[in-house]
Order: sequence, then structure tokens, then C-alpha cells
Amino acid sequence: MRSVEPMEARELLSGSVERVTFHNEENGFAVLRVHVTGRRDLVTVVGHMATVSPGEAIQAGGTWMQDRTHGVQFKAAWLRSAAPTSLEGIEKYLASGLLKGIGPQFAKRLVQAFGLDVFTVIEQEPARLRDVEGIGPLRATRITEGWGAQRAVREIMVFLHAHGVGTSRALRIYKTYGVDAIAIISENPYRLARDIRGIGFVTADKIAERVGIEKTAMIRARAGIGYALAEALDDGHCGLPEAELLSAAARLLDVPAALIEEALALELADNQVVRELVGGAPVIFLAALHAAEQQIAHHVRRLLAGAPPWPRIDADRALPWVESKLSMTLAPGQQAALRLAISSKVTAITGGPGVGKTTLLNAILRVLTAKHVRALLCAPTGRAAKRLADATSLEAKTIHRLLEINPRDGRFRRNEHQPLDCDLLVVDETSMVDVPLMAALLRALPSRAAALFVGDVDQLPSVGPGQVLADLLTCGVVPVVRLTEVFRQAAESRIITNAHRINQGEMPELAARDERADFYFVDAAEPDEAAQRIVQLVKERIPQRFALHPARDVQVLCPMNRGASGARTLNLELQKAINPQHPTTQAERIERFGWTFAVGDKVMQIENDYDKEVYNGDLGFITSIDVELQQLVIDFDGRAVPYEAAELDRVVLAYATTIHKAQGSEYPAVVIPVTTQHYPMLQRNLIYTGVTRGKRLVVLVGQKKALGIAVRNVDARRRWSKLKEWLAAGA
Repeated sequence: MRSVEPMEARELLSGSVERVTFHNEENGFAVLRVHVTGRRDLVTVVGHMATVSPGEAIQAGGTWMQDRTHGVQFKAAWLRSAAPTSLEGIEKYLASGLLKGIGPQFAKRLVQAFGLDVFTVIEQEPARLRDVEGIGPLRATRITEGWGAQRAVREIMVFLHAHGVGTSRALRIYKTYGVDAIAIISENPYRLARDIRGIGFVTADKIAERVGIEKTAMIRARAGIGYALAEALDDGHCGLPEAELLSAAARLLDVPAALIEEALALELADNQVVRELVGGAPVIFLAALHAAEQQIAHHVRRLLAGAPPWPRIDADRALPWVESKLSMTLAPGQQAALRLAISSKVTAITGGPGVGKTTLLNAILRVLTAKHVRALLCAPTGRAAKRLADATSLEAKTIHRLLEINPRDGRFRRNEHQPLDCDLLVVDETSMVDVPLMAALLRALPSRAAALFVGDVDQLPSVGPGQVLADLLTCGVVPVVRLTEVFRQAAESRIITNAHRINQGEMPELAARDERADFYFVDAAEPDEAAQRIVQLVKERIPQRFALHPARDVQVLCPMNRGASGARTLNLELQKAINPQHPTTQAERIERFGWTFAVGDKVMQIENDYDKEVYNGDLGFITSIDVELQQLVIDFDGRAVPYEAAELDRVVLAYATTIHKAQGSEYPAVVIPVTTQHYPMLQRNLIYTGVTRGKRLVVLVGQKKALGIAVRNVDARRRWSKLKEWLAAGA
């Protein structure tokens, strides 16, 4: 870790931003190069700002530090910005892309036309903007709307600064609450923690203190309970044991236990939370998740109650018929599974790689479609849906597309009132489906239809709350197929054999047996060394040895984002190493939210965007950039999707990503750093999931000790849920 030493006492400085070296939109952390009043050389200022652009005038309060790596820096305890006052600063500010429709060219024209009065013209006489060559009504409207948004953001920031908060979320707050932001925050600051991604209870609590909300106020105690439950959701829980919840809230709030118990009683009375016995212990659920779990159990029982929507099928005749169609003989386990699936209304199929899940699914679909059964196929992600379609030669959609999501409100058009039109619903990669999404899917399935759930229960569970596939498999109500036999052809792949060894708690075979091996381990004693080796592998060794494209065919999958061998650092290094169009000039790139985007960059969408029909985890490549208009185009599997610069908080570089983000995807080659630096995430199901993402090649890079830790570590942390009990109650 770098050490820093104070040089002088706290002081103030002011100046104008020459360059934004780094800005993290998630937490507001910024590294700025600043022309400081009274100094000849540029000064590096480090601090937090919600938004910042070149040309802005800033004030900062803080301390001069001597960083042993980067030299003298001004570490700001607070940073405040204002519109620039010099012509040069105004032009740089306008050219930064802060306002839609203005890039370097139009910034120069505006300053030449209006000089120091340009901001007054934008705000008070916007019609005059059209006097500037190239600015028509649409661009003029974009400029004035953008300026209004920035003004609102600045007012919100002034409000936040006045209440002791100097970080990060002004723009997102404005997008969420609009012009009412200050009024809403003043009335109930704790809404921020619930409504704004990236703002936690601690930040909301600071604001609440500044606006005069007492530490023992009931609104605070109730918000603390809600926040503790929301934190549990991030760990996959649908609820928390009551004693654990009260303890977590007490640590968070630092108030008497009696007050927290009273707050919980009020939350229960208002049906914000629900108390339910799980295994005989009282567990507190958020009301919406409690209802969703109940709905899943109800809908599964509803589906199981009827007969399959197809006439009885003679399996003894169907088996040889489908084997002839597939030109293969099904294994005994697959034959038994086929018999079960064609006679059941609801079936769950699980198994690891190479055990014939796809072959079995194809056999089932061949038999049923021959009986004119109308099947709908879906998966949680776009890439998983594409794989399903490729494997079955049938159309497959994401669950969101199948349910016809409404982009405006995020609700599904398909439901119990407008159900799906099918006889059979097939859900692949079911391990990735969380409780709310499964409840919505089953709600839209008519009672006459059958359901087939397919997935690998040993992979990572869903990122969202619950463990739906595991509960379906173990509840004792749903007919289950467990495929375990690894077929001979699959057994020739060391990826598959090692994946099964890992899943059984055994170390994978690391020594390459021959030149055609598809599984390798590369030693690296330290995370920095691992990062260097990964860059070399992706840029040179894998493309040369296996004729694979370094960006399109090779995916680095990391246990974590942080660290020298984490996804963030590796993205920056790989971008420089393998994107030949990585820009050296401002005219070729867009810098936003801590990333530099250039043509050719591999990127990932990290939030569902229903308007663009691009979803969390979708991979694409930047095909064009318009620096003047601050726009770029990303190609997602052949579909060109435009983005404004302000929308790039939903996009990150994706040369490297986390294993969690790769669920449901497969890649020709996968490279996985495995170091003790990622100790908190070294778990068997994580490494197993990462290894099973590779089709032709898997390379682990790091320490055998770290791999051993992961293989031995069965993540036994229980996810608190009552779904299994509710399902079993219907037996």
C-alpha cells in the first residue's frame, strides 16, 4: 500500500480544472489537474465531486500531501465548483460534453459569438443560440435543457454541501426526483438510501442529522430496519432472522433496543415487513419478497394440479423414434429422464457440463413438438437465450422480452390477465433466476401449460434474492432429473473433467498432458505478476497458439472487481494492450465516469435498459464515436445501439469482468486470476462457474494455494428463504 505523509496544515485553494485525470461516477472520487491561482505549474487535486468538467472553476479545502508514487498532491476534504469566468475556461467547460449538442467545435463558436455572456444567453435568451452557425432548433433545445439540468444539479450540490455531504450522487438524485429533489430530501432523507443506487444509509443519515432529524426519531429507526433488510437482499436473502435483524439495526443506529423493537412493530403493522416462521425460527421478510415467494409456491402447485396439455405418449415407442431423429442412442439416465419429462406437468433437470442436458432437452422438445405442443423457450440473459436457441434450433427469448417488459415503468405486460400462449414453457439457466423474476414468470403461465426448468444447481446462485432452482430440486414436490454421467466425448475435455473435480472438492489436474490440452495453470506469485501474465496471455500467447481473437474470443473472468488482478485494473491494462484504436488524443475518445471509451473497445451493459432492449451483462463493441455530439454507437450481437455520453454510467469496459456477471454465458477462451488477494470470494461454486464458462480453453493464473482454498471452500452460508417450505407444504 502506498504511504502518504502530510506536508502542511489544512488550507484553501482555488483555480480552474485543466484536465479530469480520473472520475468515478460511483463514489464521486476525482483526480484533477488544476490551474491554481498564484501558481505557475498544474496542481494535482484529489477529492470527491458529483460532476466535474474541464474549464470549471473550483474551490477546495484540504491538505498538501507527498505521495511516494505520484508526488505532491492536494488532498481535498471538500470540493466545490462553479461555472468558469474566463473565455478559455468557458470554452473548455462547454467542450467537455457536459451539455448535449455541444462539442469542441460548437463551444468555440458560442464563445466567439457571445463571449463572457454565453451562460446568460443560454439561460435567459436561448433563442439567440440559433444565431450561431450550425445550431438549429433541436440542438438549441438540447443545450438549454442540458443547462437547466446542470443548474438543478448544482443547486442540489449546494444543498448537499450545506449539509456536510460532498460526494457523488447529484445527477442521479436529479434524474430520480427532478426539480422536487431538495423538498423530497428535506422531508425524508432516508428515501435516498432506498431509491438511489450508490447512496447508503450512512450518507442519508448524515443528511438527516443536518436537516434536524433526531437520532432517536422513529423515521430513522424504521429506515434502519428497512436498510438492514435491503443489505440482506444483496447477499441473496429474502429475509433475516428477527434476532439477527434487531442486532444489525442496533449496530447501525446506536439507539436503545426498545426503540428498534417499536420501529419493527410499526413496520409490521404497516405491512412493510412480514414475520414468518422458517424452520421454527421467526424471520422478518420485506413484504414484496414474502409475497413473491408465496406466489411461486402457489403457481407451482397450480401447475402440478392438472394433467399435461398433450395426449398420453407411449415412451416405449417415442424413445426409438427420437433416437433415430437425433441419430444417437440416449444413455439410460437420459431415457429415464425423457420418460419422466413427457409424463409430468412440471419437471426440473439439473447436471454439470458434459452430462447431456442439451441432448436431453432436444429429445424432449422433438417428442413434444411432434405432438404439436407449442413451446416457448427463455433464459435470464440475452447470451443464455442465444445459446439456448443455437442448441435447440428454436426461438428463445430473455425472460424480460418474453414477458414483454414495459420500458416506461418496468412492469410486465404478460401476467395472469394476459397470459403467455403456450403449452410448454422451457426455462434454461434457472439457477440465475431470482424470486421476483420467477414469480412474474409463473404468474403469466396459464394453468393448462407445463413447465420445464433446466440448470446447473452447483453454479453460483442468482445475484438477486432466493435460490429458486435449489428449492425446486429439494422440495420433494417437483419431479427431478439429476444427470451425473459424463459422456465419453465430453470426458476427453480437461475443462469438463476438471470442472467436475472442482465440484467434488478435488484439485483439478494442472499439468498439461499434450499440446492439444484445453486447461492450463500459469503460476504467478503476486497479483501484479498475475496481471502481467494475463495481459501477455490475452494479447499474444492465446491468439498465437489457438488462433483466437484477443477481444472477441478471450474473456478474462475475475472473482472480484478490486485489486491488482481484479476486473477494473485488468480492463485498463487490456484496453491499452489489445485495442489498436486506443486513443491518444481527446478528439478520438469520450471520457466518462472513470472510463475512457474508444472505437473498438469491448464493453458491457451493467443495468437493464428496456428502451434500448439492452440488458445487464450484455457484451458489445464500440463501432463509432462522435466527440462533437458526445455520442457513440455500440454493436450488441449485430444490433447498433446509440448512447449519449451521459448514459455511459450504465456501460463499463469488458475485456475483464466478474464471474458473477458471466453467468449464463460461454466464451471460446476464459482466463481466470486466482490469487489470495481475492480471498473473500474464493469459493468452490465461484471457480466452478468460471471454469464452466470456457468452451475451448480455460487458463487459471495465480497461486495453487489460492486455488486450493477455493476448491475446499464450500460456501455454506444459508440464504434465508421460506420457498422450499411453502413448496413442500403442497405435497
